[in-house]
Amino acid sequence: MPNIIKLKKIVKKIFLKKGLSLKHSRECADAIINAELVGAHSHGLSRLKMYCNRIDKRLINPRPKIKVKKISNSVSLIDADNSIGFVSANLGIKEAIKNAKKSGIGFVGIKKSSHYGLSGFYAEKAVKKNLIAMIYTNAPPAVAPHGSSKSLFGTNPICFGAPTGNKAPFILDTSISKINRGKIRLAKKNNQKIPADVALDESGNPTTDPKKALKGVQLPIAEFRGSGLAWMVDILSGVITGANHGGKVKDPFDDFTGPQNVGHLFFVFRPNLFVKNYKKRIKENIKIIKKLPKINRIKKILYPGENKFNVYKRNLKKNIQLNRNVSVDINELLKAI
Repeated sequence: MPNIIKLKKIVKKIFLKKGLSLKHSRECADAIINAELVGAHSHGLSRLKMYCNRIDKRLINPRPKIKVKKISNSVSLIDADNSIGFVSANLGIKEAIKNAKKSGIGFVGIKKSSHYGLSGFYAEKAVKKNLIAMIYTNAPPAVAPHGSSKSLFGTNPICFGAPTGNKAPFILDTSISKINRGKIRLAKKNNQKIPADVALDESGNPTTDPKKALKGVQLPIAEFRGSGLAWMVDILSGVITGANHGGKVKDPFDDFTGPQNVGHLFFVFRPNLFVKNYKKRIKENIKIIKKLPKINRIKKILYPGENKFNVYKRNLKKNIQLNRNVSVDINELLKAI
């Protein structure tokens, strides 16, 4: 069980060997280890080999020439030049924060990117600057549009972050599917079953087999409403940015016919645009909800992000436990260095 500092150095070393700059290697390592620390293992080290495979196949550009087009004081468009998603997203949220600090609102679209890990990781960067963030990204086909039997939309996460006046920020980071695709892939890798009501096989039958689920269809939250949200994210992050959309985002694990061309959208703004006492009002809002009567077995009502913040704090004090498959992947990558 390596400690956090050692593990981050290992990941950075692997990306350096794959041709990324020191700065970009650090950004990748920070995001991947953060996912492990908050307990989102499906978006952490379990994906490291996939990123490296796509770099090796020249589907991720290790030395991108990223272009930032300034459209107005508030709006920017980034051409990520098929960079790894961590790099383009890190630049995107920085640009959005910079714009918001200047004009009150930062609106940044990104095209020609790839998978960037957890949306909440970037939302938290804005919240730390006392800003509110809304973040969208599309993904490879996994969810069928309502009324169709064919998967087309990604699990297309929706993310919202806001300062709370407390140590733990409000971070809602959720896919529009009942389970995110990374968890299904992780279950497949570890020979585990998935819950019974989250996916269908190719014949349209419910399945707990992750292999069959990956070939079939994932189910959206709230039926047609979840499908509608997935469509909304595809428009926001794909259609308007110039990225792939309409089922054309390539699967990073299985589709090596070209770069993913994922789209991201960052909308960041100052919380005091309309009221000057935001901090007082958000604290009042949280206090009202936390005082509500609780159902059985619930000791405390938590706001989104509060539990992950607590998990992160606990995990900072201990070594990261790697499962066997992830350890094998890391050792294989290190042997190639």
